[in-house]
Amino acid sequence: MPDAEGPQLIRHTKESYGESFKADLFEQYKLYVESAEKISERRVSANNYLLTVNAFLVTLYTLLAASAYGGGWAILVPVAGVLVALTWYQIITSYRNLNTVKFKVIHELEREMPAALYEYEWHMAEEGRGKAYHPLSHLERWVPMVFALLYGMLAIIGVVNCLR
Repeated sequence: MPDAEGPQLIRHTKESYGESFKADLFEQYKLYVESAEKISERRVSANNYLLTVNAFLVTLYTLLAASAYGGGWAILVPVAGVLVALTWYQIITSYRNLNTVKFKVIHELEREMPAALYEYEWHMAEEGRGKAYHPLSHLERWVPMVFALLYGMLAIIGVVNCLR
């Protein structure tokens, strides 16, 4: 039952739940860890898809700029690219935030387990602030920003060429 501070993660004691408390809790823990791993897989899949979309847009821009159809397309394609890059950035941020929450829940569940493997690993990784580990999401967020800058420059070039 939720209390004044919000819902509780562990709602029962072994005594109120029954003999299968630890076994059921461990099964829930395994399923939850698996769901956190699936979030990471979906993030990689989204990154691959959006990288492909950006590669297509850059290729399209190059083909159109070299052809007689350049004109307005030399501006529209980079504008579309900026929108895709900003959306990509938001998707990365959303996945990062979701994983952060999931791992907080995992750490709390580990309080009921014999070993707190994920919490200990995060401690050993200096919570992503030290030399041992740098979170991938901090690095991968630069990729859509680089594309956004590229598209911005291409749009400026397109505007300058249209004004000539």
